[in-house]
Amino acid sequence: MPTITEVRPIHVNRILYVSVETDDGLYGLGESGAWAYQEATAEVVKTFAEYLVGQDPRKIEHHWQFMYRAYHFRGAVIMGALSAIDIALWDLAGKRLGVPVHELLGGAARERVRVYKHVAGATVDELVEDCKGAQSEGYTAVGHLSPFLDIDRNESLESSNAQYISEAVNVLKTLRAEVGDGLDLCVELHRRLSISESITFAHAVADVMPMFIEDPVRPDNFDSMTHVASSVPVPVATGERLHTPEEFQMLLSRYPLAYTRISVCLAGGITGAMKIAAIAESVGSKVVPHNPLSPVSTAACLQVSSAVSNLGIMELPDHSGVSATERYTASADGKRQEFDQTAMLSPIPAAAGGYAPVPSGPGLGIELDFKLADRIPVTRVETLSRLGADGAVVDQ
Repeated sequence: MPTITEVRPIHVNRILYVSVETDDGLYGLGESGAWAYQEATAEVVKTFAEYLVGQDPRKIEHHWQFMYRAYHFRGAVIMGALSAIDIALWDLAGKRLGVPVHELLGGAARERVRVYKHVAGATVDELVEDCKGAQSEGYTAVGHLSPFLDIDRNESLESSNAQYISEAVNVLKTLRAEVGDGLDLCVELHRRLSISESITFAHAVADVMPMFIEDPVRPDNFDSMTHVASSVPVPVATGERLHTPEEFQMLLSRYPLAYTRISVCLAGGITGAMKIAAIAESVGSKVVPHNPLSPVSTAACLQVSSAVSNLGIMELPDHSGVSATERYTASADGKRQEFDQTAMLSPIPAAAGGYAPVPSGPGLGIELDFKLADRIPVTRVETLSRLGADGAVVDQ
């Protein structure tokens, strides 16, 4: 019987990996999605390690239930730790059997995985240029697309009004006119709007035919989100901030949202993601894995995306520099630690013609250069919320 000998958090820049090692010389690699709170998550990993060391790594479901149900508490930090460990255990299982993880999940449900590329711009012209660049690379969809544009979080926002909404609507109309109908637009609203503003916005952009609008309101209240979804003529996506199967069940039982965003590295790892995907499938909702992290997250998301029958599309960030969470949340370029993720991880999952191949290597199919990772300094995420013109906190 193989035995777990070490469970080790590995903190790199703003990324938290977890390595689970066994007495037969193998290791599995996972990543936490609680990206703003990795120091706290690492401590939870150490707590779980006290249980896991000496255990059989093949009992993945049992370990998931043991950690998930051990005490009274839930939360993103706890689930980020559980998720990273779970992904590492699946990686180990695939490596031990010499097969990709998706074969252990029932086999590939498709031959390739459709992905959307991250786009951004501080101006309309920059956003148009980025979208056209994605088209030239063969992508048929783009995402992380903010019609409010990407500006520094230290810049305050005016209170929402007709001009605020109409300018965002015009950004999407301009984009559609520039790129044509061959590019799907996955619109990221980042909780910017109220219920009434969301409904107004969605009706105004219906003729742009967005693939979906994501998180138009804060996802904390399921009733608010489903009220918007049931009141608008465009598909709505949400779920990236949820972290238990029960939350998704309660959300989707209120209204079958078109797209369910699963954070594989936050919502229970591969085990949790498959549970949530089944809940979504039961109400006709398509899965869109949330993936703003490193190539380890991409590798885990690809395994899930390959196996589920109800995949909508998968998020794919640019891995040639720092993670997307750092690019989009650091307050200024000078506070971003530039390093090439491709230097410490290989092979990097990539797309061609708007699709990523179904993984074929054992486990996740990705390896970490531990020595290089150990040399990259840890960066603590600063607490930074955007303020409105009146000084009150607004969502971003």
